[in-house]
Amino acid sequence: MSNPAAGSKKVLMKDPQQILQHVFGFPDFRAPQDEIISTLVDGGDVLVLMPTGGGKSLCYQIPAIAREGVGVVISPLIALMQNQVDALKQLGVSATFLNSTLAFETVHRIEQSLRQGEVDLLYLAPERLVQPATLALLRELDISLFAIDEAHCVSQWGHDFRADYLHLNILATEFPSVPRIALTATADIRTRTEIVSRLSLDDARQFIVGFDRPNIRYRIALKTNPRQQLLQFLKNEHRNDAGIIYCLSRRKTEETATWLSQQGFEALPYHAGLDSETRAKNQARFLNEESIIIVATIAFGMGIDKPDVRFVAHLDLPKTVESYYQETGRAGRDGEAANAWLVYGLQDVIKLRQMMENSEGSDEHKRAEQHRLNAMLGLCEITSCRRHALLRYFDEDSPERCGNCDTCIDPVDTWDGTEAAQKALSAVFRTDQRFGVNHLIDVLQGSKTEKIRQFEHDKLSTFGIGQTLDINQWRSVFRQLVARGYLSVDLERYGALRLEQKCRPLLKGEQQIELRRDSGKKAVARQTKTPLPEDINVGLWEALRECRRLFAEAQGVPPYVIFHDKTLREMAEQMPQNTSEFGLLTGVGERKLEKYSEAFLAVIQEAL
Repeated sequence: MSNPAAGSKKVLMKDPQQILQHVFGFPDFRAPQDEIISTLVDGGDVLVLMPTGGGKSLCYQIPAIAREGVGVVISPLIALMQNQVDALKQLGVSATFLNSTLAFETVHRIEQSLRQGEVDLLYLAPERLVQPATLALLRELDISLFAIDEAHCVSQWGHDFRADYLHLNILATEFPSVPRIALTATADIRTRTEIVSRLSLDDARQFIVGFDRPNIRYRIALKTNPRQQLLQFLKNEHRNDAGIIYCLSRRKTEETATWLSQQGFEALPYHAGLDSETRAKNQARFLNEESIIIVATIAFGMGIDKPDVRFVAHLDLPKTVESYYQETGRAGRDGEAANAWLVYGLQDVIKLRQMMENSEGSDEHKRAEQHRLNAMLGLCEITSCRRHALLRYFDEDSPERCGNCDTCIDPVDTWDGTEAAQKALSAVFRTDQRFGVNHLIDVLQGSKTEKIRQFEHDKLSTFGIGQTLDINQWRSVFRQLVARGYLSVDLERYGALRLEQKCRPLLKGEQQIELRRDSGKKAVARQTKTPLPEDINVGLWEALRECRRLFAEAQGVPPYVIFHDKTLREMAEQMPQNTSEFGLLTGVGERKLEKYSEAFLAVIQEAL
């Protein structure tokens, strides 16, 4: 890794369009980047809600360069700062970070560079920012702006609540004249409201960009044999791809990573219980190598800037739609096709509800989290377009069918489940709402178990009335009734099912219900990895990748920091012959043109 105290000279350009083209190598802004940047350059505050891969970082990096002084970026994860700083240095931007990993001498050199006005961007963790010594240093500096990345962390209603973020209102009181920008990829109305309140951004302009990630294919299935389902998915579609697999528990992440390694995949665990050295090592391998799978808890992912993650898989149900959206959004940041794959079961719901009940949050917070879990379960159980439902959750309208989710590609088979639902609800009522799914199915199927005899449930009118459906079909009925809010799970009674007010019209025959038919058929595997164009020179493509790898290894940075795959594809397709043509490629700014054009042009010449 590069030395954080040693960097490029401060960029002297002041025009945002010029900075975009000459430093970052892009011809034009995506709307509304230009409006956001001009607001900050003019000294205004901004709240930005923009999907992952939408170009959020440019919204603060460019105005930090354009304005006098140093831009201070609040970033949640120390482990990612080096990666972000390395990427900026590749572009010729003077960037650095201050965190607990640095030696005293290095910190001293960085502070001197800051006092001398030699730095464009400084990255800090929130806990570092609020230290008296750091605040004293910042008061000495000319600060161009403050950027609060992953701003949903400020909200206790957000899915990644971080107490450190609660102290960031100090920026408004200590530095009232410095413009601030808060950025996040996902936040519902309640979370947005709390971000504004806690960060004193009442007068900030809000830019809410669409949530849709059309390149991601959403696929959700029931758990049957989760490991085998995952193995089939990986072997059929992502044999040599980088990806992330999320699990609920630390133990499960380690067991899954070990098992995948035995199956021939490069899989590494990541969770908060690992020592910091192991976490950093595993994360570095994921960022720097091309076919690593990280198996993680939600401790992993915030701020990950790896563009070529081809899949995100969930082996357990996320607890909120916001979490699901944020985590799946780490796939396909390069805009190429990617998979969001999830398997779930009723046990996931029970486990998550137990975790909520045992949390230290207020009753109001628990009720809000329960509501969000129900919304997540509803997304899993719907028979209509998943993308439409996902976007509707964030108050965004979209076509009824997206054509790129499982329910659009393989429409769900449904059946009239009214009579079955009435029988299931009646069984819950007749057994006094005191029993779980297994016992209720025994009642409906007329099974004469010891428990049935003990409670004399063989004398109930519902005993044996459900023999036309098998055990798995009844499990499906109960799960869907829970998902749709007709039943709830009583955690104090170890998973007993309770009737909800909503079930009355259904029980009385005043309402009908269509249920999805869970046939257990295997979904047809579909390759999502973006193929190379048919007329591309494969030998040249591999030679360009090898050239990139050698530069990356020599500098200790991930390959995509040198050039994204998109840039390499353009090289292979357009075959530039000189530096002028090379400079027209996407993502080639002046610094990269100077550093790399000669080597890559030589590779192209050799191929010709």
